[in-house]
Amino acid sequence: MNKQVILKQRPVGLPDESTWETIQSEIPTAQEGQVVVKQHYISLDPAMRGWMNEGKSYIPPVQIGAVMRAGSIGEVIESKHPTFKVGDVISGAGGVQQYALTDGKDWYKVDTKLASMPVYIGTLGMPGMTAYFGILEVGAIKEGDIVLVSGAAGAVGSIVGQIAKIKGCTVIGIAGGPEKCQYLKDELGFDGAIDYKNENVHKALKELCPKGIDVYFDNVGGEILDIALANLRMRARIVVCGAISQYNDLKNIQGPKNYLNLLVYRARMEGLVVFDYAKDYQKAAMEMGMWMAQGKLKSKEDIYEGIDNFRETFLRLFSGEKLGKLVLKVKDD
Repeated sequence: MNKQVILKQRPVGLPDESTWETIQSEIPTAQEGQVVVKQHYISLDPAMRGWMNEGKSYIPPVQIGAVMRAGSIGEVIESKHPTFKVGDVISGAGGVQQYALTDGKDWYKVDTKLASMPVYIGTLGMPGMTAYFGILEVGAIKEGDIVLVSGAAGAVGSIVGQIAKIKGCTVIGIAGGPEKCQYLKDELGFDGAIDYKNENVHKALKELCPKGIDVYFDNVGGEILDIALANLRMRARIVVCGAISQYNDLKNIQGPKNYLNLLVYRARMEGLVVFDYAKDYQKAAMEMGMWMAQGKLKSKEDIYEGIDNFRETFLRLFSGEKLGKLVLKVKDD
């Protein structure tokens, strides 16, 4: 049987026990042009919270009764597809289930001799692509820039900061708790870290960046975004990647109060959707793979096990009880 997590009702605030339902169905069989994938790992990302909301967005919402959308990676166990054969390891949007049936569109083959499966849904997957194109294309960093990253110990933020360091920038990360801040400085080579849970962020930022910031990579929104807006340099760039502090209270969104600084400093604030760069994913993966091989780019996955633990594990995204890329390992029952 195929264990699947389906969206039962749209959540208001944090998803609770009534949001999803776990069901069992027959393992699918491939028709012409299809493959069946036995899933090994599922990617858990903040964007999934937005995909559950009704309304217009960059991607249609998950429908009620549908398998919860998620990135995943696994092994082809049946194929009637010209590109993929049995035994291939492929990655795509397989959803929160043990087996996925796909026509192969937007799935790609990976080489597990070069990197482990979890890395392909983290640093070399959507989070890594988001970091790469967000900081290099939207943020347009250049050597000597002062870069501030929120959610800096997460899957995207940790890669953003490391890429900025590779490119010769000064990098300050904002994260929650002394352990994460120590990780940013000691393990990832950030120049400084601010613990938003235990420090005055505005004061700490003034001390670490007395001349202001050139690029702010925003993963959290809310108050932290406002503080960044108050500390811009001329021609600053703000990359709007996410706003995790706002996702569970859409009726009371906290918008930026200091937005007029965009005018004063001739700055720009631009949204980032990684799918816009899909044609260049392979180029980005090759460059990041090279950085990893050279020891310049570190990858960290926080792995939990079992479809039955999906909700509990997913909520770690919002409680901060994880480090690096959050991954759910699919186990056989």
